[in-house]
Amino acid sequence: MTFVAKVYVTPKAAVLDPAGKAVASSLASLGYGEVEDVRLGKYIEVRLTAPGKEQAHARVAEMCRRLLANEVIEEFRFEVEADAR
Repeated sequence: MTFVAKVYVTPKAAVLDPAGKAVASSLASLGYGEVEDVRLGKYIEVRLTAPGKEQAHARVAEMCRRLLANEVIEEFRFEVEADAR
């Protein structure tokens, strides 16, 4: 069965995010004063085959820990869904 994993990787709260600060500052200068903070991250979409959703979930978690996210400075979350194609 084919699945799609939507992976979101962002800097940990304790890690400085200069790109996020720059975006927040730019938004404020454009009149979006209600923006309190911006954290810039990555969105990764992975298509994979697995016997079931649990196995796909386990494999994506392993991919995140081994390559897609640096757990020292980043955190990740993901969703696994059956591929609608």
